[in-house]
Amino acid sequence: MTTTVESGFSTESGSRRADRARLFAQPAAVVVIVGAVLIWAMTRNNDSIEKESLNWSTLLGDTWHHLLITIAVAVIVVVISVPLGMMLTRSWARPVAPFFLAIANIGQAAPALGVIVLFFLWTSWEGFWCAVLPIAFYSLLPVLRNTIVGIDAVDPALTDAGRGIGMSGAGVLFRIEMPLAIPLILAGLRTSLVLAVGTATLAFFVNGGGLGELIDTGYKLNRTPVLIVGAVLAVGLALLIDWIGAVLEELLGPRGLS
Repeated sequence: MTTTVESGFSTESGSRRADRARLFAQPAAVVVIVGAVLIWAMTRNNDSIEKESLNWSTLLGDTWHHLLITIAVAVIVVVISVPLGMMLTRSWARPVAPFFLAIANIGQAAPALGVIVLFFLWTSWEGFWCAVLPIAFYSLLPVLRNTIVGIDAVDPALTDAGRGIGMSGAGVLFRIEMPLAIPLILAGLRTSLVLAVGTATLAFFVNGGGLGELIDTGYKLNRTPVLIVGAVLAVGLALLIDWIGAVLEELLGPRGLS
């Protein structure tokens, strides 16, 4: 006797509905909260010092610069971590995998400010790239680790079947292993992006710009509205980046796993 189970009320289905609801609620909440704070800050009776920071030109410029730092970090992390993770899953490279993971782990275990300042002292650079490169180093681990774990988690029966029908090693990697590893890789990238947005607030220490300048100005000059606006914009941007990561996971993940 065959028993059919109605899956419409399963825990998994309820979880999926909650995730989809969050995809709509999160950006809406960010827009409402950030919008409310900006309206409050721009319509209050600001003094001359506050007006230098709380104007649309400065706010948009700092936010855009912060976003550029995050985008540059994301590109560097993907270009380095995904190919390196793919390489380290090959049998001939497995002996050196712990070495590369240890280096990436050092980058994330060390205080972010320390990594940025040490890079500045080592290179004597200032500006955009002096912030981007150490932040990218700080954000490497989640993508590198998830690429390795995602590929290693693929059922060996699937890879054996691919080889059995004549696929080369590269064919198995790109047509079987990587597509199945994409959800974990995207989850790692999502974590890296959120780390990058938060750490980018420290870019002002090396004249790298970003929303950290607003936060620093508000703190040093004891201007609470400037401090609040900088902090809320940084948090809002982090939540939006996290939401974009969730959307990418939803769109790019294998359909059979959704």
